Amino acid sequence: MRHAADALPAAILFDLDGTLVDSLPDLAWSMNQLLGELGREPTTLAHMRTWVGDGAAVLVERCLLATGGLPEPSPAEAVKRFLAFYRTHAAVETRPFPGVLETLTALRAAGHPLGVCTNKPTDLSRLLLDELEMTRFFSAVVGGDGAPERKPHPGHLRATLDAMRMADRKALMVGDSPNDVAAAKAAGIPVVVVSFGYTQIPAEALGADVVIGDFGDLPRAAANFL
Repeated sequence: MRHAADALPAAILFDLDGTLVDSLPDLAWSMNQLLGELGREPTTLAHMRTWVGDGAAVLVERCLLATGGLPEPSPAEAVKRFLAFYRTHAAVETRPFPGVLETLTALRAAGHPLGVCTNKPTDLSRLLLDELEMTRFFSAVVGGDGAPERKPHPGHLRATLDAMRMADRKALMVGDSPNDVAAAKAAGIPVVVVSFGYTQIPAEALGADVVIGDFGDLPRAAANFL
């Protein structure tokens, strides 16, 4: 017997950086402020692209290891400084990818509950979405510090669905990275990957159910899951 929730529009979870928004310029600016304080040479967008995806602490650690090593006694203070810089510069150059706003509007109009499931800290995710006037689309935003486990653990996706009050609703994950695919697969949720994100592995090799090269193609490409 078909569950009643299966007849309802699917809840859709979105990664943030590299999926909904191109945030590399502001992340790189903030990181370069930190590197300047440490007397190190600035990094590049190309390098930043290889480090993002696992939260701020891992991002800073990867950058420090690549630019001279971790400071003593720990990188914790460096993480704090990076976050302080980023908090003042989160949405200066960051913009939604083409087609994002129009697609989110259409999905909401079609009755799909939308949420953000990102390894970025929750408060900075909300700050960025507020600055870009995108918060209105989402019933929940759950960062890497907002759940007991973060992606690639499936518990992060489940926690986001819980926050949306959609735990019983069929769902779809949309992301750009191995973490997004692994979390969705472990949670038993179909996953769409965008090919323009920050993954270092070709999008077609990540194991997603669908790969799209244009965000506007999401409703049509994922129609079987929605």
